[in-house]
Amino acid sequence: MFIKFLHGRIVTWIESLGNGQIVHTVTSASVAVRMMPLDCKYVMSGTSSFLGAHKCDPLRSPPLWPTRMAGVVVSVGVRGSTMRACTIGSAGDKLVFVRRSLLVLFAFLLFTVVVLAQDTPVGVPGTQVATEETPAAATNTDALRNAAQNPIASLISVPIQPNFNFDIGPADRTQNVLNIQPVVPLSLTTNWNLIVRWITPIVYQPLPLPQPPGPPLQTTGVYGLGDMNPSFFLVPKKSKVIWGVGPTVVLPTATNTTYLGQGKLSMGPGFVALVQPKPWTVGFLTNNVWSVAGHSDRDKPAVNQFLLQWFVNYNMKKGWYLTTSPIITANWRATSGNVWTTPFGGGVGRIMKLGFQPVNISAQVYGNAVYPTGTSPWGLRLQVVLLFPKLTKDQQKMLLEQKLKQMEKEPAQK
Repeated sequence: MFIKFLHGRIVTWIESLGNGQIVHTVTSASVAVRMMPLDCKYVMSGTSSFLGAHKCDPLRSPPLWPTRMAGVVVSVGVRGSTMRACTIGSAGDKLVFVRRSLLVLFAFLLFTVVVLAQDTPVGVPGTQVATEETPAAATNTDALRNAAQNPIASLISVPIQPNFNFDIGPADRTQNVLNIQPVVPLSLTTNWNLIVRWITPIVYQPLPLPQPPGPPLQTTGVYGLGDMNPSFFLVPKKSKVIWGVGPTVVLPTATNTTYLGQGKLSMGPGFVALVQPKPWTVGFLTNNVWSVAGHSDRDKPAVNQFLLQWFVNYNMKKGWYLTTSPIITANWRATSGNVWTTPFGGGVGRIMKLGFQPVNISAQVYGNAVYPTGTSPWGLRLQVVLLFPKLTKDQQKMLLEQKLKQMEKEPAQK
């Protein structure tokens, strides 16, 4: 018996080989299949890609037994010599369930850490740590919080930002983008800094494959590295309005150019400006890039894209703050109605310490008032930023003394 293929889809019948053996196949979309008697009421569908075959003895007992192929459990059962195929849930559905479960767990842990972790007492700005002699109440987080909310501050930071873009396409798929985007300040002269911001995206991109009639079953996607985006800002060390200007570059580093990258080397100007009157941080970051090299325009379209991220933070006690920082984009070469993505929303964050490590943790939700056809209408942005304030020798000495003092007061482990 075997499952037939038709136009890239698995057809819902099986033919008997007449010798008591069953040959079955698995799809790249990994539909988990159970062979059932004729009274089965369901049918099976999925993208066809022959990955292997397995022979089974129909006279074995018990009448149902599993075999694993390509990481997918496929069960086979026998009643006489005639059967039909039925879906018992796709592996992709399981992956979606696992992914969403991990998302809920991550969000819960993030909330728990934010609520229960130590506040960030800052005596000498950015250096003091919580000990039994410096209670967990935050006494002065302003300097560290202002630097953490400034995208071009003279502060080494490592943001780790998972983004979840929901309800993509007819199957309501989820795109995952993990951005790792360190910020490193370099002193050029007595008056100027160079701030390097390097975004490295790791992407899971669901594929827009045709759907069969009935409930959505689509599970296929591509996972890999996206196009890296370094930016360089020349920033004055002293200015009433904080600002920076410089080039931004999009590098064709995607591991799958068809789905994860533009296939082009693109570059253009970038600008950022902000002010920080207490208790606010208000500013914006913008750039526009054009492709200058890469794949032929017949293979990949030329790039002309605009980005504007405006941000407003309202700072509260104990390191907490309210925030909104939507990223508005425009693809100037798209068709009418598909140019703009315009989100709205916001969230909450907190500057605090995890042990001795200063961190900035936030969670934000956005809905897209305008967005291109086939893209996500809403998304979730989580972020954990490791902060590394620059310390003088005296501040380093103070930090070490506080660490030793805290270690001495910890009860000895038996």
